[in-house]
Amino acid sequence: MAKNEIMVTAIENGTVIDHIPAEKTYEVATLLHLAEITTPVTIGCNYRSKKLGRKGIIKVADKFFTDEEISRLSVLTPNVVLNIIKDYEVVEKKTVITPDELRGIVRCNNPKCITNNEPMDTLFHVVDKENGILKCHYCEKEQDINKVELV
Repeated sequence: MAKNEIMVTAIENGTVIDHIPAEKTYEVATLLHLAEITTPVTIGCNYRSKKLGRKGIIKVADKFFTDEEISRLSVLTPNVVLNIIKDYEVVEKKTVITPDELRGIVRCNNPKCITNNEPMDTLFHVVDKENGILKCHYCEKEQDINKVELV
């Protein structure tokens, strides 16, 4: 191993979240409630990346994320890569893609929307994945995924 490489402890079982835009690394940790997890969590930020320039990486031992957690992650950081680790081997790599629908994840920014005035889940249709445009199912207001507030 070269002297300029960084050693990060391997995990036996769990998930490695890779290719996080560096500036969003700690937001991802907050979003996934990693401070509440009792297994080892390693957070690395500002590593060199050919794709991003600088990236973050998070390793979570003994944790496999639910579809709902992955959908929340897709709003904040689409295109991150989840590496599923079992017995120290990567058994699956998943690129996080924003699903076609986001239910109960994003707040509608229309104050008159029924979802802001009644106790109910929000529902957004992702109408343009490339540009990150969401459309509220109820009031039909469009929102930029980069400016939304998570529920």
